[in-house]
Amino acid sequence: MNKDYILCMSANKNYKQGKFKPKNPEKYNGDPTNIIYRSSYELKMFHYCDLTENIISYQSEEFWVPYVSPVDKKVHRYFPDMKLKYKDKDGNIRIVVVEIKPAKDLKEPPTNPPNRTKSWAYAVKTWVVNQAKWEACREYCKDRNWEFRIFTERDLGIQI
Repeated sequence: MNKDYILCMSANKNYKQGKFKPKNPEKYNGDPTNIIYRSSYELKMFHYCDLTENIISYQSEEFWVPYVSPVDKKVHRYFPDMKLKYKDKDGNIRIVVVEIKPAKDLKEPPTNPPNRTKSWAYAVKTWVVNQAKWEACREYCKDRNWEFRIFTERDLGIQI
């Protein structure tokens, strides 16, 4: 097996994890020898950031945002997937914080399913925690005049 990535199993689905080796390490805002991707979606985004001219710099999980979990009512730390600094089409410098998720994870679980299974309960818990993380991150970004976006496979041009 290629030592640069490992294939993991989660909920009966394969996903790729490993270290990304940029062609333009000076663009990475952090340690460019330790860029970890946790999915093929993140890997695609790293390639895009590394090779796209208008991306000035990028980083991955290099900062955190505090949020209160609705599950345990405690403060936790949310590490967004990426932060990009880029030049827009009008020449303005902008910063966007990006979360990368499959589109299916952006759909709220049903409130009254016919069977309340463990997987349904896990999906509900994940949904409410993610909503709290993302709302905290939206406020964090708003306070800094940054943007917050959630990218899915559609945004990344991935066909599934």
